[in-house]
Amino acid sequence: SRRHKLYREELNLTSPAALLPLRPEASWLQFHLGITRDGLYPRSSPTVNRLLQDMQDLTTVSADYSQDEKALLGACDCSQIVKPSGVHLKLVLRFQDFGKAMFKPMRQKREEETPEDFFYFVDFQRHNAEIAAFHLDRILDFRRVPPTVGRLINVTKEILEVTKNEILQSVFFVSPASNVCFFAKCPYMCKTEYAVCGNPHLLEGSLSAFLPSLNLAPRLSIPNPWIRSYSFDGKEEWEVNPLYCNTVREIYPYSNGNRLLNIVDMAIFDFLIGNMDRHHYEMFTKFGDDGFLLHLDNARGFGRHSHDETSILAPLSQCCIIKRTTLLRLQLLAEPEYRLSDVMRESLLQDPLAPVLTEPHLLALDRRLRLILKAVRKCVDTYGEAKVVTNDTTPPEAPAPDRAKLTT
Repeated sequence: SRRHKLYREELNLTSPAALLPLRPEASWLQFHLGITRDGLYPRSSPTVNRLLQDMQDLTTVSADYSQDEKALLGACDCSQIVKPSGVHLKLVLRFQDFGKAMFKPMRQKREEETPEDFFYFVDFQRHNAEIAAFHLDRILDFRRVPPTVGRLINVTKEILEVTKNEILQSVFFVSPASNVCFFAKCPYMCKTEYAVCGNPHLLEGSLSAFLPSLNLAPRLSIPNPWIRSYSFDGKEEWEVNPLYCNTVREIYPYSNGNRLLNIVDMAIFDFLIGNMDRHHYEMFTKFGDDGFLLHLDNARGFGRHSHDETSILAPLSQCCIIKRTTLLRLQLLAEPEYRLSDVMRESLLQDPLAPVLTEPHLLALDRRLRLILKAVRKCVDTYGEAKVVTNDTTPPEAPAPDRAKLTT
């Protein structure tokens, strides 16, 4: 504590900016109020753009560990939603307007590929993958990823200066290159060797808007039926049994409704970004069994542009079902005038950390899209279009009782 106090005095740290009054028109509050059974935000939502701008510009007034780290440290019971892993460094930043965002710092340069020998469960988390996943999710019209934006954070003024967590304060240090660094407190991979460092104070990161609190909008965390083995030599049933989907179809809630179709949507999304780490999915309890699945924690995507992990598509290839709206959107993005890589490239230029993805990652999206459509054609050839393509219709805008309600 004494060293930390001297360090703060040496840097002439100032007190954080005063809080703004809570305004009903605050972008994060309007984002929360706009959640319906159709998605996290409407297709044309000015609120999302305002929220992205606010997360980029507003002053941070506090910083703390995420629930993952707090669960590891025994500071909370977060077992219902978060599954603490201990290998990642992420912080909760609060802003002047009382909004909150999850900050994930840069751990891997854009041009670096994940080593071939890395297992998916020891891969890095990439801040640019979180940003790109939000843009892709919006392009696919899923709207299941919380708004995410890139930002250059001054780790001294915007984290160290404003945190009241003594453990977080204690992991800051100045490197031999005179850069301010910090690392996570957890059982493993949380030493100075795994620290992230500013240059000397500025550090790239992603900021993802928080969802409403669990008290206001409860969520369930549910194991993915196509969960992977998290051991070095184990195999799950779906990896060895091509008829595995027949078993899943007999289990509630996959036996009827949209749940299985939503799992296929999630698999398509994960295949496009190359995410093999979807062990659980979350959904709001308010919208019932047919509610949409939240596509959270996408930082392990976009690791290898040179490899297409087709096993991620197992829900599609084994169940041979897909929503018609999803298929039509994929077919549109395969057309030359609406090529997915071009649409993504243009969308990502809006982010302050652009370019977010390298060109090989963008081109990989087109290649993987072709593989998805090839898998659908194979299913149609085998079972016929009527059994494969489900005629889903977009329901009308949810009435007031179906919205996530908040009180100020």
